[in-house]
Amino acid sequence: MPPRRSSQDKAPSQVDVARLAGVSAQTVSRVMSNQGSVRPETARRVLAAVDELGYRIHAAAASLASGRTRLLGVIIVSNDRYSIGAHGVGIEQAAAAHGYTVTTAAVAEHASSDAFIEAFDRLERQGAEGIILGIPIDLDTPAMRVRTERTPTVRSERSELDPHSPFAVDQALIGRLAVEHLLELGHRTVWHVTGDDYWMETDERRTAWQQVLTEHGITPPPVIPGNWTPESGYRAGRTIAAIPDATAVFVSSDEMAFGVLRALHEAGKRVPEDVSVVSVDGIPLSAYASPALTTVRQPFEDVGRAAALRLIAMLEGSSVGELPHIEPTLVVRASTAPPAK
Repeated sequence: MPPRRSSQDKAPSQVDVARLAGVSAQTVSRVMSNQGSVRPETARRVLAAVDELGYRIHAAAASLASGRTRLLGVIIVSNDRYSIGAHGVGIEQAAAAHGYTVTTAAVAEHASSDAFIEAFDRLERQGAEGIILGIPIDLDTPAMRVRTERTPTVRSERSELDPHSPFAVDQALIGRLAVEHLLELGHRTVWHVTGDDYWMETDERRTAWQQVLTEHGITPPPVIPGNWTPESGYRAGRTIAAIPDATAVFVSSDEMAFGVLRALHEAGKRVPEDVSVVSVDGIPLSAYASPALTTVRQPFEDVGRAAALRLIAMLEGSSVGELPHIEPTLVVRASTAPPAK
């Protein structure tokens, strides 16, 4: 099998891929565009040849003198959380302002690394010049190193693999802002409804909650698990309502907090007279909850915008310039108050 072409050689063509895979150029085209009927074994040979040669197809290259698509790929988790959409808005805005378009591939939460790699490859086949990762994945594996070496890649999500990403919101600060607000109101302790452990945000917020309580000489109570959904928040709210001395709770997302509020209401618990609730994200609906949620706002659009600007700068060979200021802020509303005497 011939060696991979060096960066100094002419870029490999579809004909080169066809020759290496032992198929026609038309078959290569069908595999790369996911069109037509191609036997699985043949498709595997074609994709192996693509990897061996470092071939990348650009959907618009035939009609562009530059041979560029000006297309950014984004990999996200397949769920309906508000943060996913807001993050994408920021990417789209930055891309459009610089003459780029965006294509997205979604993978299931807790998906295998193979599913992630398939999504990465799919974006490459669509012509993505660079890719933004909105999902935690280990890039330091042979399979991912091959891909990130040939396609510029930027993270937009905080990860234990890249905890100092300049685009990531300080999740420890989020936890600290929420818990200190409740303690400053006079609550003797703060319960915590966590997010899904798949995300580093969950661990960082939980750790900050524990640290702040410990700093105040308070033994943290048991955590109450959640998974970002209103349903899990509702279950957590029923648990909180059954704890007689629970007067304050830090919920790891607004969407879970909606479920908490409903469960407390059904149990006859008043917010904030009986239980104060602080959540995270600052989504628009949080202002219209009953009562309006005190929340720690995350600038999701700014995060997406900053990641896109970094990737565009990499593709253009230019400096990033001034990035949006990314910092969480506490928004105090009607769901928090001093504990009842």
